[in-house]
Amino acid sequence: MTPGLPTAMDRPHFIGIGGAGMSGIAKILAQRGAAVAGSDSRESATAEALRAQGATVHIGHAAGHLADEATCVVVSSAIRADNPELLRAAELDIPVVHRSDALAALMTGLRPIAVAGTHGKTTTTSMLAVSLSALGLAPSYAIGGDLDAPGSNAHHGEGEIFVAEADESDRSFHRYAPEVAIVLNAELDHHANYASMEEIFESFEIFAGKIVPGGTLVVSADQEGAVELTRRVRAASGVRVVTYGESADADVRITSVLPRGLSSEVTVEIDGDPLTFTVSVPGRHYAHNAVAALLAGTALGVPAGELAAALGKYTGVKRRLQLKGEAAGVQVIDSYAHHPTEMTADLEAIRGAAGDSRILVVFQPHLFSRTQELGKEMGQALALADSSVVLDIYPAREDPVPGVTSEIIIAAARAAGADVTAEHDKGAVAEVIAGMAKPGDLVLTMGAGDVTDLGPQILDRLAH
Repeated sequence: MTPGLPTAMDRPHFIGIGGAGMSGIAKILAQRGAAVAGSDSRESATAEALRAQGATVHIGHAAGHLADEATCVVVSSAIRADNPELLRAAELDIPVVHRSDALAALMTGLRPIAVAGTHGKTTTTSMLAVSLSALGLAPSYAIGGDLDAPGSNAHHGEGEIFVAEADESDRSFHRYAPEVAIVLNAELDHHANYASMEEIFESFEIFAGKIVPGGTLVVSADQEGAVELTRRVRAASGVRVVTYGESADADVRITSVLPRGLSSEVTVEIDGDPLTFTVSVPGRHYAHNAVAALLAGTALGVPAGELAAALGKYTGVKRRLQLKGEAAGVQVIDSYAHHPTEMTADLEAIRGAAGDSRILVVFQPHLFSRTQELGKEMGQALALADSSVVLDIYPAREDPVPGVTSEIIIAAARAAGADVTAEHDKGAVAEVIAGMAKPGDLVLTMGAGDVTDLGPQILDRLAH
């Protein structure tokens, strides 16, 4: 099956084309034959990967980057109203399309699986993409992270399945109409857009309500917010709901998760029969993600046994407990975790796999709003490490908030008994870690910002 290009997207221009979500859509459009162009604030491996696909990528934002013949301008919620290319689009009367609408258009005529939840979306979407590909089903996919190389976050496949990460942060996942939807969890996050858990529930209910007639919602039976969502959805709609987890109430019960070094052996009970398979990343939460992926695939008719075996082909995604290397007997691992629940899950997973090794964390808080609301919980999560270095807040799309600094996290961490150090100079971190680390230690760079750049620097300093 080879869908054509969506209407008016044969010459799209992407503002912020290097972003995780934007670059994936641009890549798929390029693979479908579109003349893709766009701009980004800085040069990157992703920009180079897009050029290799035939896209024109400008560095910096300027009105002149937008060609008169562009048929649409694609934006994300992060693009500000005063962006010069956006203003130029208005002058030229070129339609502006939100990223989520572009992704929804790419799914037209296919069988979409949309993966939602406050945490775990990228991993679960990746698991599905890898396992369905291993079975020869040639899915298309759009993921919020790279599988194995820059630009591997998306692919146009010849099969009928489209796997997409569904972002709840700005409610854009309401644009999708999946045949199968996954909700891994529902927690309060994205405080600039959601004021309460009630708003979170309402948003996820709308998402669940977009499932096509006869479709399936796969949802956790263990996480409190997901359980409440299940109650609401079952009461309000006729969608088929399948719950999974270790709870006795789960439709598909996870009966065991056994650590096997940096892997896990997972056993589930489906229709009364046990099924055991390997997940090649550590931690209970990754095992649960794999079971969600398994049930989403079976909802589309993929045999459970075949899909379980194929899930073993998944070896991770960039920034999700990704081993960056080893030097002087010290392993450096990168984690995208930036919400307290994610931080706790990754630290527990590493602790379970590390044995007696010390765990040293370099944590970069992400967003002022998130730090303001959840900084105390972030600090408590860091108490699971042996020592931590906390950087200044990575602002991303936000302006500073008076009184909101990393000190909120540091104070909470120390109150919880953690050994934590503040470091305002990111360039000094490699030297600081080199002075702390000993052979056998594990160093975890953690956060959703540019803390990921520190892994190679730490390894280089340790090696010398």
